[in-house]
Amino acid sequence: MAVNKTESKKYRNRKTKQMLLSYISRYWWCLIISLLCAVVSVAFSLLIPVFTGNAVDAIVTKGNVDFEEVMNNVHSIAGSLVCAFWVQWIMNCMNNRLTYFVARDIRNDAFQKLKKLPFSYLDSHAAGDLVSRMIADVEQLSEGLLLGFTQLFTGVATIIGTLVIMLRVHAGIALVVILITPVSLFTAAYIAKKTFHLFMRQSEIRGEQTAFVNEMIGGQKVVRAYGYETEAQERFDEINDRLEASTRSATFFSSLVNPVTRFVNALVYMGVGLSGAYFAVQGAISVGQLSCFLSYANQYTKPFNEISGVITELQNAFACAGRVFELIGEEEESADGTKALQDAKGNLRFSHVDFSYQKEKELIKDLNLEVKPGWRVAIVGPTGCGKTTLINLLMRFYDVDQGGIYLEEENIRMYTRHSLRAAYGMVLQESWIRQGTVRENIAFGKTDATPEEIKQAAKAAYADNFINQLPDGYDTVIGEDGAGLSQGQKQLLMIARIFLLKPSMLILDEATSSVDTRTEMKIQSAFAKLMKGRTSFIVAHRLSTIREADLILVMKDGTIIEQGRHEELLAGKGAYFTLYNSQFS
Repeated sequence: MAVNKTESKKYRNRKTKQMLLSYISRYWWCLIISLLCAVVSVAFSLLIPVFTGNAVDAIVTKGNVDFEEVMNNVHSIAGSLVCAFWVQWIMNCMNNRLTYFVARDIRNDAFQKLKKLPFSYLDSHAAGDLVSRMIADVEQLSEGLLLGFTQLFTGVATIIGTLVIMLRVHAGIALVVILITPVSLFTAAYIAKKTFHLFMRQSEIRGEQTAFVNEMIGGQKVVRAYGYETEAQERFDEINDRLEASTRSATFFSSLVNPVTRFVNALVYMGVGLSGAYFAVQGAISVGQLSCFLSYANQYTKPFNEISGVITELQNAFACAGRVFELIGEEEESADGTKALQDAKGNLRFSHVDFSYQKEKELIKDLNLEVKPGWRVAIVGPTGCGKTTLINLLMRFYDVDQGGIYLEEENIRMYTRHSLRAAYGMVLQESWIRQGTVRENIAFGKTDATPEEIKQAAKAAYADNFINQLPDGYDTVIGEDGAGLSQGQKQLLMIARIFLLKPSMLILDEATSSVDTRTEMKIQSAFAKLMKGRTSFIVAHRLSTIREADLILVMKDGTIIEQGRHEELLAGKGAYFTLYNSQFS
């Protein structure tokens, strides 16, 4: 089992590398320009020790100085510095462009994926964790890539360049450098491998923390109403302590890289100094060449310190990338249909439908139902009987496990999800209001609606009166999730959307549960006009609202146990009779 787990991690890491490279390769021209600039910048930097050594050799003894040669080399050093500066500026521009383009593409793909994920995935994953992946993890990835591109290219080019020059100047001294260097590389590689798993754990806990904070903020009224503040604080402290411990461990191990490489670099510099001094005394190299060699030894070792810091950031970035790519790589909704639904009449049929949210726990079994065009179908039953599940299947939020649902004698799987859902107007018990103006919220499903159409829809939903009392009327900006509006007012805006769209079919899930009785009676009257000629599904707990339904379905444990009109079901004295009398006895 451990072997399989290890192989799974290796496969996931390999997949992450492949996906990251595929995003980077889209901007190959930025990468090539950056690499060329790194090489040119390093070339100018490597010329400086040569000019410095020549200047030192031009100072032979006191009173015997070739000032013309010294000045020529000083001018060359200044020119090299200026050229290196401008080339590095271009390289940094390319690195910034590449990094932020990659981060933008990853976020776009992650957001696009969210719209294609099945509801089963969204229902089983905390919203805060998904937000953390798209925002915090991508941010960490972009910072790691930027640091990596900026320092990694120039670091590698510097190491190779200085090594080649040292070999050309004196192979013996260069051999000392080559023999000591692997100690630094092996140490850095070992620590990097250790820190990757720690950074991965850190990202997971950070996502858990974001999800918890998001949950507590969203339910702050309930938290305070039930006095849950102490327990919430304890839970947050527990997650925060785990995050602190994980971060501390990751930071500790990653911080070991720099001092270890600095110690090895000091050994390299010492080795060059001692061996160089020996060869200088023997007359094998000049004092200027020794000065040049020491400069190259310093330039050679410096990138190892920088790269050791880059390794830490890259490990963190790679761990974050894995979480984002895991989201992007999730399986999408089942194949969409190819046929566009137009002018739906509402002729619906459930044929031997089986469905379960969890395969081991049956919910709907062998459901058969036929609905004629224009019927008002009421669905009643105790909590958890499958009323909302039926709506989920109608809208293809979930697909049936067995059997089929037919609309206009065509399996709904054949229709595109967009055209199928556009045929329905839906008002749920939970009102979702976006941040924006009142006008934008009413026109959410019909963005090209005219101001007059929006106003007429609001009047039909009895929302026009309270909207006109708002500071800016229809242009009043509503906060997130309808902040500043009562639950009833938010529900009226949801109902106004339906009156604006005038869809082919309706789904009303306790659509008037949060409005007062007088307003409810008016809306029910307006709904009666809207439902005329439209197939409508009404999920109701208050049975008084469904007396005029053409068909009442009584559900229990995912099964329709009774169906018929109000009078028929009362006369049968079955489950509906019991439910009805429990409300009006």
